[in-house]
Amino acid sequence: MVKVNGQALDNAAGISLSDFLKREGYDLSRIAVEYNDDIIAKFMYATKIIEDGDALEIVGFVGGG
Repeated sequence: MVKVNGQALDNAAGISLSDFLKREGYDLSRIAVEYNDDIIAKFMYATKIIEDGDALEIVGFVGGG
């Protein structure tokens, strides 16, 4: 089980962070990811493999004015 934004998911472990984010429909240029309490640099998304027990917080950037 992996926690994503506080919600438990059973189908996130074992794939790269990049693949997970794309599968879930995130625009990689408009988000930041906290992975087990650490901010992950975008260049690491493709090589970081999500493991059982991990916790992700994904925040999106929005414009306005």
